[in-house]
Order: sequence, then C-alpha cells, then structure tokens
Amino acid sequence: MDTATPPRVRRAGTARTAYLAVAIFLLVNLTIVEIMFANPARPAYNTLGSLGRFFGLHLGFVMALQVLLIARLPFLERRIGMDTLTNWHRWTGFGIFWLVILHPTFVLLGFAELDQISFLAETSNLAKQMPVLLGMIAAGLVGVMALTSVRAIRRRLPYEAWHAVHLVVYVMLVLAVIHQVYEGSAFTTSAYTQIYWWGLWTFAIGALLTNRLVVPVVRNVRHRLRVVAVVPELGEAVSVYVAGRDLDRLRARPGQFFWWRFPRHNSWWQVNPWSLSAAPDGRTLRLTAKAIGSTSAGLRQLPVGTRVYAEGPYGALTTARRTRQDVVLIAGGIGITPIRALLEDPDLTGDIVLLYRARAQDEAVLLGELRNLVQQRGARMHLLTGRTGPGNQPFSPESLRGLVPDIAERDVFMCGPAAMADVVSRSLRALGVPAHQRHVEAFRLGV
Repeated sequence: MDTATPPRVRRAGTARTAYLAVAIFLLVNLTIVEIMFANPARPAYNTLGSLGRFFGLHLGFVMALQVLLIARLPFLERRIGMDTLTNWHRWTGFGIFWLVILHPTFVLLGFAELDQISFLAETSNLAKQMPVLLGMIAAGLVGVMALTSVRAIRRRLPYEAWHAVHLVVYVMLVLAVIHQVYEGSAFTTSAYTQIYWWGLWTFAIGALLTNRLVVPVVRNVRHRLRVVAVVPELGEAVSVYVAGRDLDRLRARPGQFFWWRFPRHNSWWQVNPWSLSAAPDGRTLRLTAKAIGSTSAGLRQLPVGTRVYAEGPYGALTTARRTRQDVVLIAGGIGITPIRALLEDPDLTGDIVLLYRARAQDEAVLLGELRNLVQQRGARMHLLTGRTGPGNQPFSPESLRGLVPDIAERDVFMCGPAAMADVVSRSLRALGVPAHQRHVEAFRLGV
C-alpha cells in the first residue's frame, strides 16, 4: 500500500503550532497572575478575604480567556477546529461559574468576619455600593448561562433560544469590566501590573470586536451576498445557493462553515453555523441544512434576492490537516455536507472510503451527488442504515475494521452529531488511529 505523504502535509503541523501557542500563552499569563497575587497592592484584611482576592483575580483572567474563545480567532478556528474550541469554551464557562460562586462568597465571608455581622447582612450592606451590585448582577447572568448549558436543559432548548440567552454574555462583560475598574485591587500593585491587566483585557475585547463585528461588516459590504436559489432536498433538508462579488477573496475551503444570518427574513440575532455542502468556486457558496430549529425550518421560504450576512470561513475539517495519503470520510445525517464538499477538493488524493450513516436510504441527503462524486473519484461508499442496536453497531471497532481494514494507516475526517462523534472517536482510539490522523467536527452548540 502506498502511504506516501500528500503534497500539502507540511500544513498539517499548523494544529500543533496552535496548541503550542495556546500552552505558552496560558503558562506565561498564569505565571504573571500568580506573581500579582503574591505581591498585592495592600494586604488582605483576613484569610477569607485573601481567598476571595485569589479567586477574583483568577476569575478575571479566565473571563478574559473566555472572551478570546468567543472572539472566533482565525488562528485558532482554522487550525484547532470548532469541535475542540467549543469544548474549551464549555469547560471554561463552567470554570467561570464556580469562580463566580467562590469569589463573592469568600469576599463576603471575609467582610462579615471583619464587621462582625452575618453573611446575609454583609451581602445587603455591600450591595448598596454600585460597583459591587453590578458585580452581583454579572454573577447572576453567569448563573443563567451556566444553567442553560447543562446538558439536560440544553437538549430541550431550540438552538435559537439557547443562542439568544447567551447573548447576555455581552451585558455580563460590560458589568464585569466596570466592577473590576472600581473594585479590582490585585492588579494595582504597580504601573506594570495595571498595564499588563488592562492590556490583556484590551487585547481580548479588541479581538472580539474585530472578529465578531468589524471584519464581518467589511466583508459583507465588499461581497454583497444574496440568495440566488433555494432547492428542496430529501426529507426536510434544503440547499441555499448564495452569490456575491469576489467570493474567491474569502479563501473558503471545502469542509469549512460560515455563521449565516438572513436579516430581513429572520430576527437579527438569529445565526446558525452551517457548512458549505459544495466546494466553493469563487462565484457561489452553497449551504445545505435540515429543518431542526425555526431558522433552518424556514430556509425553504427564503425569497430569491434575500440579503445574506455571513461570518467566516471557519473550521479545520480541511485537507490542510492531512498527514496520510489515503483517507476515510465518515458522516452522520446532515453532517454529510462538509464531507460532500471535501469529496470535490482536488487536494483529496489517494484511496478514499466514505462511510455515510443515515436512518434510511430515503433520508440520505445528497445521496445522488455523492454517488456521482464517488464514481468520478474512484472512491468507495458504504451507506450505513438501520436502527442502532445489538445487531447493528456500524461504528464499533469491529465494524470499522471490517469496512476499512487499514483504517489506522489513513486520515479520518468525521462530521456528525455529538453522540456519534464520541462513539467514532472511541473506536478510532481503540483501533490505534493516532490523534493527528483524527479530524472530527461534531454538532455542539457554540457561541
């Protein structure tokens, strides 16, 4: 078997570069934060207060990290990928939640001990100070966001509702910054610590505004995206074709996605991450979505000519991450869209095997196109249907080995529901597929 390195393998190392950059960033900044805590501007009034300051300083730092995670930094999005970044965002959010509990609790306990009054009385007392009250409101908003991110609750919320709730993160950030300006003391030791702290926050907020506002606005003004065709697909799926000016300047790659808005058709805050379902050709972009939430369900009624607002491209599920000559493509449900686009990528060379999971053949979206592409590329496709059960485990290690005996020698690109992605990832690890050969994007909610 030919396992020669593909021509663009040199770019597969960019993911390792991104991970290394993140590790260095964390190490350097955490070292500075610990030095700041060890050298306060003024001593804490008691041990409880010192603990409150410790948790507060780390809360401010972790919040700045969270701002960077939701800033959609191209350096990270295109190298590490949405799936990993969403996981980081989720766990960083829960870290903020616990720090939001610990910081005010120990501060209030410390003041209560100092003033010789009860915890509740001290809470009422400090709430009379506006900066403290704003901090308490920010803490309450963090609690709301954390509650809606609990898996059991999140599954019951429509994506649009979940996203709307999480827009309060911007209100929380404003309140948190005001609270730090008036109440922060751990970073006022010297001019250097103040420059560092506010430099960190300026960088984080600047990245957020640049990548979430300035760049998207400039690009959309330049490209003037509009809907040019709406094509119903199998079942509840629909393909939307979008055209505009100079689309080649977007440098979108097969396997990537955009955040899509249709301002005059939906509310301005309704935004969805949908992958390109065809390789971009510089003239049009195509997205294909299944009617799951209210926004995707309404795509079939999009009038031709509707103005489109898109952010992107994002995502690392591209051939730039290849490390091997031969490839396995795995898709579940509507997760076939970026995989179908990858099949058109001229950089996808070597022996190609496609594993497509659908409940039934008549629910396999874009199946006709896939069959044509598979034939053109000399690839092989296995359509895996039926209900998962004791007699049908299509992504067990044994099943994958049976379908692709040399899977450990291939790159694996996978997109599908989170539960399926977890099963596939476990099986790939069991089969000895190295981490750098596993490229996974799962459907997980992200800001």
